[in-house]
Amino acid sequence: MNDFLALFPLNLVAFPGEELNLHIFEDRYKQLISECLVNESTFGVPSYVNTKIEYGTEVKINKLVKKYEDGRMDISTQATRVFKVISFNNPVHGKLYSGGTIAFLENSNDDDFAIRLEMLNLLKELFGILNISDKFELNETISTFPIAHKLGLSLQEEYELLKIPYENDRQNFVIKHLKKILPILNEVERTKHRIKLNGHFKNFDPLNF
Repeated sequence: MNDFLALFPLNLVAFPGEELNLHIFEDRYKQLISECLVNESTFGVPSYVNTKIEYGTEVKINKLVKKYEDGRMDISTQATRVFKVISFNNPVHGKLYSGGTIAFLENSNDDDFAIRLEMLNLLKELFGILNISDKFELNETISTFPIAHKLGLSLQEEYELLKIPYENDRQNFVIKHLKKILPILNEVERTKHRIKLNGHFKNFDPLNF
């Protein structure tokens, strides 16, 4: 069964569970958010990627943080479920904002412990190189969506990750990405270290032939 959602396209990817703070200033979105607040309803944030609107995330409003005299608003929201856009109407009849018929993607959180552990170890290596290991909790319950914005993925890669319905496949996607970038980052760190040593006397270990 398909559902209808008011849509707020943005040039970003919102992953389920992610909190978004939005400043609402356009008339069409002031109307959209006002109606969501009155009806306690959700809206959709389709990712505007490659000039297309195909997938996005349902968003609920947690709090109206501030409302300005001219109608602008600051709102706190949280992304929930991923959807595919079946039809897109811009604008919705009788409204200023766009909307569309959507189908929610089934999201499977089943995964393989060994694959998750491999991803965890690669993440620890990444965060160690970036010197941010103490800023994020990394443990054996780690899943992909909470750390997706911290992987150095391009917008297109984040979009591809969003569309994957199975956690096991998302973890393999992340592992493939990390295996690609970690050797590059390690080489950058070695280069930085060599640059720091320029001009210093070096004590080399003798080689035994």
